[in-house]
Amino acid sequence: MVNVCVVGAAGGIGQSLALLLMRQLPHGSTLSLYDVVGAPGVAADLSHIDSGVTVKYAAGKIGVKRDPALAELAKGVDVFVIVAGVPRKPGMTRDDLFKINAGIILDLVLTCGSASPNAVFCVVTNPVNSTVAIAAQALKKLGVYNKNRLLGVSLLDGVRATRFINDARKPLHVNQVAVVGGHSDVTIVPLFSQLPGPLPPKSVLDPIVKRVQVAGTEVVKAKAGRGSATLSMAEAGARFALKVVEGLTGAANPLVYTYVDTDGKEETEFLAIPVVLGKNGIERRLPIGKMTDDEKKLFQEALPVIKKISKRVTPSPAPTCNG
Repeated sequence: MVNVCVVGAAGGIGQSLALLLMRQLPHGSTLSLYDVVGAPGVAADLSHIDSGVTVKYAAGKIGVKRDPALAELAKGVDVFVIVAGVPRKPGMTRDDLFKINAGIILDLVLTCGSASPNAVFCVVTNPVNSTVAIAAQALKKLGVYNKNRLLGVSLLDGVRATRFINDARKPLHVNQVAVVGGHSDVTIVPLFSQLPGPLPPKSVLDPIVKRVQVAGTEVVKAKAGRGSATLSMAEAGARFALKVVEGLTGAANPLVYTYVDTDGKEETEFLAIPVVLGKNGIERRLPIGKMTDDEKKLFQEALPVIKKISKRVTPSPAPTCNG
């Protein structure tokens, strides 16, 4: 079946994510685990679960670049789910996070891309608006960049938006709220107007929109120095990875919202938009669709922030392969 590799598998997100994948990947699949600390223990723990999924692992070493252990494990991988990096802490800005995690993502993608250049890369590590662009440059440097196989996992915004609006609209219930733009604060644009049925009044809806945008900070503050959103992010990451697997295996052609190379179809190089997944990764990029005046205003406020973020990632002159 498929080989899914969780990079950063022993961390706060990685362990829960690996467990969810262990329980839900198709029978006969392989779950590959990599981390610089704790990978053997996580692999041993998961391998005791009576699942039809084979567990493999590689134990890296802190500070080792282009880790040979990861390079070997990465051979034959179909989907990389990258959660490695430093989580956001109270008082830490996304710029602070970028300075640390950019180098980590660059090295990991160079290593994994060399071993399995045709894999789908699902980038969870924050700040996603920046790390996806970093991953793209790494793949371009290798000459294997495929715009349809690099996906920024912004689904947590959709999961939160869905929960918050369902709580406000009981007994009405929806399964997925469209969230476009980016994956940070003001760049997050929930499109509640695209839902069927009546919406709450503006006095109720506006605070829900704001809550979706700052939900990450809400969790960071609530954990008071003990981490960021790990459990909800693991759930969103697992759901997303499983949708990718459905597409690759031909089981379905799911529609997801994801931060991707827009292929020139939008005003920015990268943007969270609706796409249809399939055997080639992204099969189709879809229009964002109708927005209310309030949603258009939010979207227009998000665009310059996303453009500014993209510009700070130096373009690579290396050739690309768009498959």
